[in-house]
Amino acid sequence: MNGWLAIAGLGPGDEALITPEVSTALSAATDVIGYIPYVARIAPREGLTLHASDNRVELDRAGLALRLAARGRRVVVVSSGDPGVFAMAAAVFEALEAGPAAWRELDIRVLPGITAMLAAAARAGAPLGHDFCAINLSDNLKPWALIEKRLRLAAEADFAMAFYNPRSKARPEGFARVLELLRAVCGDDRPVLFARAVSTPEEELRIVPLGLARAEMADMRTLVILGSSLTRIIERPAGPILYTPRSVVEVPA
Repeated sequence: MNGWLAIAGLGPGDEALITPEVSTALSAATDVIGYIPYVARIAPREGLTLHASDNRVELDRAGLALRLAARGRRVVVVSSGDPGVFAMAAAVFEALEAGPAAWRELDIRVLPGITAMLAAAARAGAPLGHDFCAINLSDNLKPWALIEKRLRLAAEADFAMAFYNPRSKARPEGFARVLELLRAVCGDDRPVLFARAVSTPEEELRIVPLGLARAEMADMRTLVILGSSLTRIIERPAGPILYTPRSVVEVPA
């Protein structure tokens, strides 16, 4: 098989944050596959076919990519951020595991990208400077009870937490339940970063205490970071810096 498949991350939005490795793969591709808004970021050119599809057909996209690569095409599956973080890399490997044995001979590479979580943290300072976790708040692919369990245990363990997909039109009440649960475990004083559309012209950053956080402050373009009990804010004229120290002198109560 002469074809290959690259699963690439396009970063959070700014073209400058696409890695040179991903740009090289895109320049060599015959086919680019992905969710409609992500494929729209790829400039059309002669010899390149763009395959855009809806958001809930990940396995269909993965299967198409594998079939095309098996036919000798040079295929790039694109995700925003990093393809291995709540994105297409896992879907491709799920399709690979269930597919024909011949697919396992394909040249398949995962090309990392800058996640929304890391971009948002960098804009605010260093809120993920110590132990942290990332939780996808969408219940499309897992039950709500599991989300609540992971939230509660992560809060009790005093992790800083990054939340993907906090609130959508289809589930507007879920994030309010998340905030209520977190306040019950963490209290009202933890800083919460709402980082919307980071690295794009629509970027908005807001830091509020957990007690003042409201569900309507987030949408599907918002990455939310909740600090740990150690997270601090440095006030300054140019804007606050949110950071979590790397050292822990005492175990938090």
